[in-house]
Amino acid sequence: MKAYEKRARELRENIDAANHRYHVLDDPQISDGDYDALLRELLDLELAHPELASPDSPTQRVGGTPSTGFPPYAHARPMLSLGNAFDESELLAFDARVRKLGAIGGDVAYTCELKIDGLAVSLRYDGGKLTAGGTRGDGSVGEDVTPNLRAIKTIPLALRGDAVAVPRHVDVRGEAYMRKSDFERLNAEREARGEPRFANPRNTAAGGIRQLDPKMTAERKLTFYAYAVGEIDTPEPPRSQHELLAYLRALGFRVNEHARAVPSIHEVVAFVEEWEAKRDTLDYEIDGVVIKVDDLALQAKLGTSGKDPRWAIAFKFRAREARTKLLDIVVSVGRTGTLNPNAVLEPVQIGGTTVSSATLHNLDYIRANDIRVGDVVTVIRAGDVIPRVVGPVLELRKAKLPEYSLPTTCPVCGADVDHPEGEPMARCTNASCPAQLVERVRHFASRGAMDIEGVGDQLAAALVESKLVRDVSDTYHLDLAALLSLPRLAEKSASNVLAAIEGSKKRGLARLLSGLGIRFVGSQNAAILAGDFGSIDALAAATEAELLRSEGIGPEIATSVALFFAQEPNRAMVARLKAAGVDTTAPLREREPAGVLAGKTLVLTGTLPNLTRDEAAELIVAAGGKVSGSVSKKTDYVVAGADAGSKLAKAEQLGIPVIDEAGLRKLTTT
Repeated sequence: MKAYEKRARELRENIDAANHRYHVLDDPQISDGDYDALLRELLDLELAHPELASPDSPTQRVGGTPSTGFPPYAHARPMLSLGNAFDESELLAFDARVRKLGAIGGDVAYTCELKIDGLAVSLRYDGGKLTAGGTRGDGSVGEDVTPNLRAIKTIPLALRGDAVAVPRHVDVRGEAYMRKSDFERLNAEREARGEPRFANPRNTAAGGIRQLDPKMTAERKLTFYAYAVGEIDTPEPPRSQHELLAYLRALGFRVNEHARAVPSIHEVVAFVEEWEAKRDTLDYEIDGVVIKVDDLALQAKLGTSGKDPRWAIAFKFRAREARTKLLDIVVSVGRTGTLNPNAVLEPVQIGGTTVSSATLHNLDYIRANDIRVGDVVTVIRAGDVIPRVVGPVLELRKAKLPEYSLPTTCPVCGADVDHPEGEPMARCTNASCPAQLVERVRHFASRGAMDIEGVGDQLAAALVESKLVRDVSDTYHLDLAALLSLPRLAEKSASNVLAAIEGSKKRGLARLLSGLGIRFVGSQNAAILAGDFGSIDALAAATEAELLRSEGIGPEIATSVALFFAQEPNRAMVARLKAAGVDTTAPLREREPAGVLAGKTLVLTGTLPNLTRDEAAELIVAAGGKVSGSVSKKTDYVVAGADAGSKLAKAEQLGIPVIDEAGLRKLTTT
C-alpha cells in the first residue's frame, strides 16, 4: 500500500471515530480545529488522488450516524452541512465562485447569521400544528425526538397566523442550544447535589435533546432559534433569506436578532470582524458566522456540490488563547480503553471561561510538541468548546524538565497497557475495565458480534450503571426481576431481551471473539482464529509464534491476542462465559485454505441490502476466501452494493467479475 493510501485510510478512521463521538455519543475527544484539519488533509489527498474518493468517505458525509436509541426521522429534504472559511481571502473566493456560477456581473447580496453552537433539528408542521421533529443525523435520516422538542418552550406547538398565512405544511430548521446562564445554573445545582459538572453548553444541549424522559429535557431549559425551511407549502413563499427570517418570526419562531442582510461581500467581512470582537457579550456560544446568498431563486440556481450548498459558507472564528502553567498530566481512560492524557493547568481565563484542564490528545502529540510538566504553555479554546494545549513557551522554560511517559498499567483497573509501536493511542487490555465497560457491552451485543437484539446504547449504560453487569459474561446471568428493576423497561421488552440473550449462546467462537473487542480482531480475523484453533481454550493457550502461523495474522494481532488472554480478569470472564453455556468452539479447518472460495480474493464495496460489511466478510472467510481492501489484477471477484465507488470502476476497467449480494450468497454455498 502506498504511503498516501495508508494516510487516507488513517484519516478516514480518525474522522469517522470523531464523528461518532461528536454526533452520536455527544462525547467529543478532539477539538473542532483539529477535526477541520483532518478533514481538510483528507480532502486534499482525494483531490490529488481521485482514485481514493468514494461515496463512503467522510468528505461526502453530512453529519453523524443516527443513534439507535430513538426511532428514525426521515428528512423530506436533506439537512446539508456547510463548507468552512477561515480568513478573508476564503470569503472573497466564495463570493467569486457565487458570481461565476450565477453569472452575476456586480455585487451579490448576502444574509449573515451568527453560528450558534448547539444541535441542529428539524420541525414538521401540518395544518399549523407541530406533528414531528428530529435531529439532523446523517442529513437524510436523524432521530425522532418529537416529545423532547415539544418540551422546549421556545418551539411553538402551533403556528401564528396574525400577520402571515399559515402554510399547509412546512419543515422548519434551526438550532436547539443552551444559554450560558442556564448552563451555569444547572452546573451549580449539580454541584450542590454532589454530581459532576457538565463539560460545556453544546454537549449539555445535545444530551438534553436525547433524554428518554421529556421532563429531563425540560429541566435543562433549552431554547431554539429558527433559520431555514426544508419543504414548504404556501401560496406566497418568501423570496429572500432575510424575508424568510421575517416570515418565520411572524409564524411565532424566535429568530436571531443579530442576523443582517448586506449588499456585498465587503459588508460580510465587516460583519464577521464585528462579531468576532463582540462574541463574549452574548449569553450563548457562537463559533462563527453563516453567510448565505440572500436571493432564494439564486440559491436554487447555484444548487449543491456533494454535501455542501454552493450558496452558503460558514466562517469559523479563530481559537481564543492564553498562557498558563502546566501543573501536571493525568490520564483518563476512554470508552474504548484508550489512555487519554489531560493537562492540569493553573486556572486561566479564556474567552470569559475559567480553564483549569485541557486535552493533550496522546503521547505522540506531547512528544512532538515537547510539552513537559512545569512548562508555561499556550492554551486555546478550539471551536470554543474543548481547551487544548498547543505547546510550551520555550523561552520561559527555566529548568531541565523530564520528558513525559504514559503509565504502563491502566490507571483505572491496573491491567497491562498495550501500546504497539507506531500507534498513536495506548489501550487498557482488560475487557472488564469499568471505564470502558458500557462500550464493550454495547459492542458485544451488536449485530456483527453476538447479535443480542434490544441491548443498545441506553440499556448497556443502564446495566453498567446499576452494576448488574460488571463484564460481558454477566449478561448471561440476568433474569426478569433484574431487568425490571431498571427504569423504563417494560416486562415484554425485558422478556424479549432475555430471549435474545439465550439465543446468542449458540453464535459460536468466531462471533464471540469479535464481540470480546480484542484489539485488531474484527470479524475476519476472528473467523480465521476460530477456524485455526477450534476453541477459546486453545486460542488462550497459544503463544505468539503459534498465532503467527495463521494466515493473515501478523505480529501486531498476535501480540494483542496474547496480551488479552494474559490478563487474569479476561481469563476469568471467559470461564464465566463457558459456565453460562456460551458456545466457545468452532469447527477446525485445515491450515491450507479449504472451501468453495479457497485461494480466491474478493473485494467488498458499497452497501449490501441485507448484510453488513463484517457479515459479508465472515461468509467469504468461512468459504475459504480472502477479503482485500483494494482492487488489483489478483482480485477474483468484486462484491458491489449500493453507492459503490472507485473500486467498482476499477474492477470494470480491469475486467474483474462483479457480483451482488445474491451472487455472493450463491458463490459461498455452491
